[in-house]
Amino acid sequence: MEHDPAEAIAATLRHEREARKWSLSELAERSGVSKAMISKIERREASPTATVLGRLSGAFGLPLSVLIAAAEGASERLSVAETQAVWTDPETGYVRRAVSPAGAAAELIEVSLPAGVRVPYPASAFAFQQQQIWVLEGRLDFFEGSAEHRLKSGDCLLLGNPSECVFANPGPTAARYLVVLSRR
Repeated sequence: MEHDPAEAIAATLRHEREARKWSLSELAERSGVSKAMISKIERREASPTATVLGRLSGAFGLPLSVLIAAAEGASERLSVAETQAVWTDPETGYVRRAVSPAGAAAELIEVSLPAGVRVPYPASAFAFQQQQIWVLEGRLDFFEGSAEHRLKSGDCLLLGNPSECVFANPGPTAARYLVVLSRR
């Protein structure tokens, strides 16, 4: 059974916006996401893409996982596979599983990126965290600003300073990789 974090995403987005006393217009201006889209996400009338969530998390200065994974079991040290938050990007089919127990110093995120898919993220999504990418299966082209990294199974990349990024799968099958996040 996979946990659907759509409700947690909507609730967390609204909570973070209201805690900052930001209007929908202010969040839209800070994130580059339309006011209408933010409103639809908060009301669960639309499912956000990975790119949209990256922009929103960057505007809040929060890890993407805070917007994706529900704050469940914060005192649990074991994250059972059947209860881990799994989110699928409705536009690309990108699947993201929050593997780590809530509150861990380093976050482990398992990603399955379908063949031929590209997912861009703004630099603001990485400004407050260090990130490593370890490819488990397939190929992953990672564009970090003007640098291009061609990764294959077993390769691990430590990201540099925050910049615009693109995760791309040039291969014929899904790429599976682990993202390790830690606060800067």
